[in-house]
Amino acid sequence: MLKNVLIATFSLRVNGQRTAINGMIEPLLSYFLPKASVVDLIDGLHPGSNNVITFIEQYKNERLEYKTTGWVSLLMYPLLYLQNTNSTQILFKIRDFFSVLEWGIRSGKKYDIFIGLESVYTLAGIILKKIGIVKTVVYYVSDYSPNRYTGWFNRLYLEMDRICARNADYIWDVSPAMHPARIKVGLDHKKSKPVILVPNALFPEQISPMPQSRIIPFSLVYAGTLTKANGPDIAVESMRYILKDFPDATLHIFGSNGADQARIKSLIEKYRLEKNIIFHGFITQVADITRAINKYSIGLAPYLDIAGSHRKFGDATKLRLYMGAGLPIITTSVPPLGKEIVKMGAAMIVLDQPEATAKAIIKLFTDKSLFSQMRKKAMEYSKSNTWENTYSNAILKMV
Repeated sequence: MLKNVLIATFSLRVNGQRTAINGMIEPLLSYFLPKASVVDLIDGLHPGSNNVITFIEQYKNERLEYKTTGWVSLLMYPLLYLQNTNSTQILFKIRDFFSVLEWGIRSGKKYDIFIGLESVYTLAGIILKKIGIVKTVVYYVSDYSPNRYTGWFNRLYLEMDRICARNADYIWDVSPAMHPARIKVGLDHKKSKPVILVPNALFPEQISPMPQSRIIPFSLVYAGTLTKANGPDIAVESMRYILKDFPDATLHIFGSNGADQARIKSLIEKYRLEKNIIFHGFITQVADITRAINKYSIGLAPYLDIAGSHRKFGDATKLRLYMGAGLPIITTSVPPLGKEIVKMGAAMIVLDQPEATAKAIIKLFTDKSLFSQMRKKAMEYSKSNTWENTYSNAILKMV
């Protein structure tokens, strides 16, 4: 049994509550709390939250025993407050780096494992190892792209990633596309520490398909943020073509974020699709998402094929959510996971165009046998796609 585990990550908080937008907090806690005597969580609030403080949560014997705040973030509060908009902010990165060092020293503990989400947390964890506070450092990468930023800041981002890849004890990548991209832009593979594939997964309560007899006929769902690169515009525009053959078809959208939502609503009004497209808002709890979407027929993930898109290197969580809900999936060639699940028969890949998306949807609406086969494969995949399996496999490879 592990004794002490230290996790450093982030979350977006709204009205003081942690949202589903965070760095693997729920999965990591659910796995490590039963397996470690003590788990300390450093939670650096993401820019755009209703606070700018770093919170520390201390768990013992699976129970939250103590919560406190980071002194560094309190000292930096006025400056952080001025930069508190939902985008990458350098001052927040500085806060995160020093908050890890602060707590590592302040806690008075020795940690068996340190897990850092993103390079800035992991760099601090590497220093804690050098001064004897941490035994094993895991660099956990949930989002990577060689073109994530521009100019000097992108060069800094890549160099920080390389430093972590060389000096952590293990790299946990959520996608098999990440490490080859890292090597392509300058990492010497001979100096890299071992890479362990740690794909995103589901909680058991997220694996909850609806009986096929209770599925709403000719219904589609798009779940996720509404940024254009994720393809909600394609989902909306595809309805123009679908309704010609299936006038009762509906598209259900789960997600909301300001200007992007306004853009989508404007598009719906432009094509007079108000009766067939329904907004359901943003759902904060992951289990609630499955229960909300498992009544629909098909899950849509029509990512735009944009040169340099970071989605080409990441793990598309929404595809896993759809499979947990028992939904056949229509996606594009962008997410690496899409190619995997097409091979096993749970998805169809189409061009990132409304007409192509509509054609695939109409085929599934028409071909009941194909629909049932894809639904069955989605359910089969999701049964073993649990966080317990993901992290257990990773830990076994570290022994």
